[in-house]
Amino acid sequence: MTEFTEEEQRIIAYLRESVSRGERYFRAKNIADAIGLSAKQVGARLPRLAEKSDEVEIEKWGRARSTTWRVTLS
Repeated sequence: MTEFTEEEQRIIAYLRESVSRGERYFRAKNIADAIGLSAKQVGARLPRLAEKSDEVEIEKWGRARSTTWRVTLS
């Protein structure tokens, strides 16, 4: 996980732990609240993490008031 920044590592670790029993849906605000970052920090990193993470699969799922992300283990 050395190619990830410290914030990206925190996001990946949280997502990996959260989806250990199956897929889940997240909003950046909920992830941010859980790990102590701002929703903007998380939201800006999720598209990049979706491309480069081998541990979890992150997919942009829906957009209502904010984007929902579907996360599963890879």
